[in-house]
Amino acid sequence: MTSIHHINCGTLLVPNFPTVVCHCLLLEDEAGLALIDSGIGLLDVQDPVGRLGQQLIDMAGFQFNEFDTAVRRIENLGFSADDVRHIVMTHCDPDHAGGLADFPNAQIHVAREELSHALSGHWRYIPRQFQHNPRWQTYEPVQRRWFGLEARPVSLGFSSEVLLIPLFGHTLGHCGVAVQQGDGWLLHVGDAYYLRAELTDENHPVSALAAQRADNDQCRRSTLNELRRLMSDHGDEIQRIGYHDINELPEFCLGPS
Repeated sequence: MTSIHHINCGTLLVPNFPTVVCHCLLLEDEAGLALIDSGIGLLDVQDPVGRLGQQLIDMAGFQFNEFDTAVRRIENLGFSADDVRHIVMTHCDPDHAGGLADFPNAQIHVAREELSHALSGHWRYIPRQFQHNPRWQTYEPVQRRWFGLEARPVSLGFSSEVLLIPLFGHTLGHCGVAVQQGDGWLLHVGDAYYLRAELTDENHPVSALAAQRADNDQCRRSTLNELRRLMSDHGDEIQRIGYHDINELPEFCLGPS
C-alpha cells in the first residue's frame, strides 16, 4: 500500500482570518514518489515580487520561508527532488503551483479543464510558474463513479489507486485527489473548502472569501453539498482533508525541521 506523508509547503496570513497552511501530501510507493500539489516554491522564496507581484502577495498573505517548500520538506524526509516522479494537481493557483519548477523531471497530472483554464491567460494564474515547460498529462471526463462522483484514474503505476475527483467551482477545473488506503480512502479536497467548518456551518465567515475567489460560486456551493453528503453517508470510509485548514495538518509538520 502506498504510504502518505503530510507536509506543509507554505503559510498564508490573510488579514482578519486564522493562519492557513499549504497542506500537500507526499505519496511514497515502491514505484517512486508523488506529490499532491506543490505549494510555494524556491523561486517564489528567492524573488517574491518578481515572481508573484506585490498585489498578490498582499492579498493572499504569502509568507516566504525556504523550509516551507516541498523540495526542502522532502529532503528532510531523506529523499531528493529526483525521487519525485509525479505531481498531481488539485488546481494551478499560485500557492499550489509554485513548487512545480523545483521538480523539473516530474510528470504533472491535472484535469484537462484546469490546464486549459490555467494557460488561457486568466488573471488568477501566474505564467512564470509554468515557464520551465512542465510535462503535463491531462485527464478527460470519464464515466466511472466514486461514491456518486466522477472519478478519473491517475496513471502513476502505484500500488494504491489514485483518482482525480472533479470538485469544480473554486476554479473551472478544480479536483480533489482520492488515494486508496486499504479498505478506505483519503480525499484531499484542495480548496473545495478553506476551513473544514464550512461543511457544518453554511454561514461561516470564511464563506464570503471563498465566494469572492470562486470562478463559479454556484458550482462551488454544489461541491460543498457533495462533500457534506460524503461526510454524512460515507464518513467511516473516507477521511477528508483540505489544503488550508491548519487544524487538519499534523502539528509536527509545522515550522522548520
